[in-house]
Amino acid sequence: MKEIVIASNNSSKIEEIKQIMGGCFDRMYSPKELGIDIDVLESGGSFYENALIKARAISDLTGKSALADDSGLTAEALNGAPGVFSARYAGYPADDKKNIEKLLNELSEQKNRRAAFVCCIVIYNRDGSVITAEGRVEGEILEEERGEGGFGYDPVFYSYELKKTFAQATQQEKNSVSHRARALKAIELILRQGQ
Repeated sequence: MKEIVIASNNSSKIEEIKQIMGGCFDRMYSPKELGIDIDVLESGGSFYENALIKARAISDLTGKSALADDSGLTAEALNGAPGVFSARYAGYPADDKKNIEKLLNELSEQKNRRAAFVCCIVIYNRDGSVITAEGRVEGEILEEERGEGGFGYDPVFYSYELKKTFAQATQQEKNSVSHRARALKAIELILRQGQ
């Protein structure tokens, strides 16, 4: 596979993907580099479906294979919620503080606070074939925020591996166990085995 488009408008995410996957492709493009400025509607019921929708849409627009991800937080006691609605859990406009407040409120009576960040990566090829992998990081939701860093649910997500919240972790520590990094490394392994 020589060229691929990263189906994202998030420059930090694009950079992370290029760092991890750069050795697998001759060229990696962002949609903007190809003159495309579009927000693909994520209407799927799972992380896989949303990633596939984004990858297929960008592939169709560019005529190239495309890589997309979808990720979010799943809480056991909430039957996997907020899940695909993680970014907009408390409604529009999306607001990290309100999302955290809603999550803590819904978990307030729960003893089981186990949760995971999940990321699904999909590569949609021009021939219609799909390569996919998932990454997870396990932890639990604390009753109050800890730490100043990160974004989203990071201040209340306590990582079992790091023994701290993602908001207390350095970027390097978080990346070492992150669900996206794990999914990308799994996809990289699949691609290298297929060469």
